[in-house]
Amino acid sequence: VSVQDIIQVMDDNLNAKSRVMTSKMIVHGRRTSRTIESRNWVVGIDQAFTEYLSPPREAGTKMLKLYDKLWTYSPQTDRVIQISGHMLRQSVMGSDMSYNDMMEDRPLEELYEATLEGSVLIDGRDHWIMHLEAKVKGLSYPKRRAWIDKEYLLPMKEELYGKSGKLLKTSTMDGIKKVQGRWFPSRFIFKDELKRNSKGTEWHIDDIEFDLDIPESRFSKAKLRK
Repeated sequence: VSVQDIIQVMDDNLNAKSRVMTSKMIVHGRRTSRTIESRNWVVGIDQAFTEYLSPPREAGTKMLKLYDKLWTYSPQTDRVIQISGHMLRQSVMGSDMSYNDMMEDRPLEELYEATLEGSVLIDGRDHWIMHLEAKVKGLSYPKRRAWIDKEYLLPMKEELYGKSGKLLKTSTMDGIKKVQGRWFPSRFIFKDELKRNSKGTEWHIDDIEFDLDIPESRFSKAKLRK
């Protein structure tokens, strides 16, 4: 199997023509944890709309991504704000994920040059170790290392590095299930390695459907205030 084949199947597993999902983000603070529930509509890599459902403080907050632009709406202030530039590096709702992490949906194949570094057994399952080096400028993580399950063809663990080679984030996934013919995780865990004592952020996928027809009107700025 070539490295190109692996990365292509992996991209196909993680990206669909469209998807609609309900998920919970569990943000572990120093003393307490918060659970934030949202519903999310995505078409391809350029259109995404998120509505936060709970807790009451976050309910009604919305986010719209169109190509490389991102807007958020807060019902408390009744304002739509465009998030751009260095603001994209900020944490979403105090989690270990930045706006950029949620935005960068492009296939890995387009962004990185990949090489295989070998194989390893993890919990009795065979994994490839893949090294990814950016081939386009301006990525949040110019270098990555991924441990890819040979059956699921999913990156079960990733280390995300800055330009200097400093480890910035780690992510893992588990609870792999077959969803509409593809392997997909039911939980991701993101950890900001620059935050001391970070316990990480869990992202649970409660419900996901692929390849639905989502009306174009879903991705309009007018929907932010509705």
